[in-house]
Amino acid sequence: MPLPLTALAEPNRLRIVELLRDGPRPVSEIAERLRLSQPLVSKHLGVLKRARLVRMRPDAQRRIYLLEAARFQEMASWLETFRRLWEGRLDTLDEYLQGMKAGQARGKKKDPRRTRR
Repeated sequence: MPLPLTALAEPNRLRIVELLRDGPRPVSEIAERLRLSQPLVSKHLGVLKRARLVRMRPDAQRRIYLLEAARFQEMASWLETFRRLWEGRLDTLDEYLQGMKAGQARGKKKDPRRTRR
């Protein structure tokens, strides 16, 4: 089973997911909207399905694809852990830079040892 981010790394699969974000669509419409061949779209949808990013529901002779919301929520939760980590690191960096800036400002005050000529 391909990992979700690996599946999304391919530009056409990402475009398919972005299109499905607006709602379920049949394979033929996806192919038409993205100007891709239907076999190629079906191949990409198969990868996305194996990664559990989309699912298919039959509608008579058509196959309608839609996003698996739960899978995207899982990825969002996982990515949130990195956001919190980086926010903490950026806050620490900001404090450090503010301290350096304050130290430089103190160093720029008139030095009584310096005289103007």
